[in-house]
Amino acid sequence: MFEHQRHKPPRELARSRELIVVCAPMRSKVNLSRIARATGCCAVERIICTGPAKLDRRIARDGAESVNIETHRTLPPVLTQLKAEGYRLVGLEQTTGSHDLHQYKFDRRTALVIGNERTGLTPELLTLLDDVVEIPVWGLPYSYNVATATVMALYEYCRQHPEG
Repeated sequence: MFEHQRHKPPRELARSRELIVVCAPMRSKVNLSRIARATGCCAVERIICTGPAKLDRRIARDGAESVNIETHRTLPPVLTQLKAEGYRLVGLEQTTGSHDLHQYKFDRRTALVIGNERTGLTPELLTLLDDVVEIPVWGLPYSYNVATATVMALYEYCRQHPEG
């Protein structure tokens, strides 16, 4: 009989991930903490946040330890700087011109821009993005929770770039 081992060590990456998660102001520390935990699982090294939400270390757990979390007052200057550094700015939002996440090809050097739980990404932020991806929904409500959607997008990026 084969014995299963629980909690294998993380996979080794051939190189560091060039993915940054950028968060518009979040209302909930629970959502931000879940996003931080998921970025840790995906070996994402950097989260950029705006707004008042703080991490709940009990929820973020080990993920928060391995991620550099930066805070900024507003996102437009941050997005402009990331664009100048060669990042492709990809918003996670439902828009008339958004791409289906299942069909979208992520650049290795991507800044994934996440909107607010209720208001999403503002029109001002949408104009700064290179692309917008959405996750198809087959029932109600019309969209996934922001933390859940972020995890799905992170997983798809990692599936496309398994070596880092």
